[in-house]
Amino acid sequence: MKTAVYSIKGEKIADVELPTQFSETIRPDLIKRAVLAIQSHKYQPYGTDPEAGNKQGKAWTKNRHKWDTTYGKGQSRIARKALSIRGKRIFWVAARVAQTVGGRTAHAPQVDRKVSQKINVKERLKALRSAISASVNKELVAQKHNLSGIKAFPLIVENKIENLKKSKEIIDTLNALGLNAELERTMQRKVRAGKGKMRGRKYRTKVGPLIVVSGPCDTEKSGRNVPGVEICQVKHLNSELLAPGARPSRLVIWTPASLDVINKEELFK
Repeated sequence: MKTAVYSIKGEKIADVELPTQFSETIRPDLIKRAVLAIQSHKYQPYGTDPEAGNKQGKAWTKNRHKWDTTYGKGQSRIARKALSIRGKRIFWVAARVAQTVGGRTAHAPQVDRKVSQKINVKERLKALRSAISASVNKELVAQKHNLSGIKAFPLIVENKIENLKKSKEIIDTLNALGLNAELERTMQRKVRAGKGKMRGRKYRTKVGPLIVVSGPCDTEKSGRNVPGVEICQVKHLNSELLAPGARPSRLVIWTPASLDVINKEELFK
């Protein structure tokens, strides 16, 4: 499959052949599985102290041969603690168990619970190739992004885009490629629903274009301040970047140099 290469000013300058990885069958089920596996590796284990709620009082018994017992008191067989003792008169309250004040939590989360998911290597690579193939499917990408003013699809931009040192230069390049409406969409943000507003993530930002570069470059740093835009080296691509929210619909901008790396190193095969 041949496609046009555009300059950073939005002019067609050449043609390039896409690698065979772009012709993989699109498998949304595999992509979703790979994305969930990646996300599961970000979970931080959490849980309660194994002794939480069990550190108070003592275990009272029903044994009739002990004086400190609930035997014959007309009380249920439940763990208790003593608040005061006068001879054989004991004032006790239920403790330790889940339904009592200050007791343990029922079915508390455990730190040793396994939350990370595994995926076979061949499945992971096939899911990645499938997500790459979905990135050149205009119908899928148009479901998530605004492609109204775009000049061509897929977007292959000359290697000069890897040497842009200012955020304004990246914005000007995207505007020249016809992504004005897309940048306006990613500039919008809304207040998050729920408690997350109080925990350092008040706003939700929209996902914008992903620029794939061949290696370490200036654009990686200068693109941080452009809302919604992400820059990634081709070797570090994964299914989550290409399919945010496990939906294969990311608008990706490739460079000829990144396509050469895929061909020469036979990545994702």
